[in-house]
Amino acid sequence: MRIAILTVSDAGSRGKRQDTSGDAIAEWAKQRGYEIAAREVVPDEVNDIAPRLLRWCDSGLADLVITTGGTGISARDITPEATAGVIQKPLPGIAEAMRMSAWTRVPAAILSRGLAGTRGKTLIVNLPGSTGGVKEGLAVLEKVVEHAVELLRGNTQH
Repeated sequence: MRIAILTVSDAGSRGKRQDTSGDAIAEWAKQRGYEIAAREVVPDEVNDIAPRLLRWCDSGLADLVITTGGTGISARDITPEATAGVIQKPLPGIAEAMRMSAWTRVPAAILSRGLAGTRGKTLIVNLPGSTGGVKEGLAVLEKVVEHAVELLRGNTQH
């Protein structure tokens, strides 16, 4: 599986914050033998987020695009809006499962507005910007990600 990681962080894009959430995704991918096809850090701007998602999906570069950051409720958190303009088929169950799996331990998890969906043959999932939130989300995602990617590749035999 080929994975692209997009970290959305104003401070990170200026080199003023280490990309620990992106590192956690990369480590998760590495442990499973997945290829990191691309990895970037961009500011919280739709015009920086959406073009990368479109390029990575439409070029066939990645089977799975995971974003981290920008899913909260502050004024600069716009990753879900940028993602909504890119996805063709929403998969609300993934995002709902991630929020519900975490909220009893971290009540603020239900404030995350991350989305999941597909564009072409690529699965896109928004994760929070915290390393803990990323790990919680990946624990849910890993239960379905390989099956989802196989379906997107056209392998619909169950």
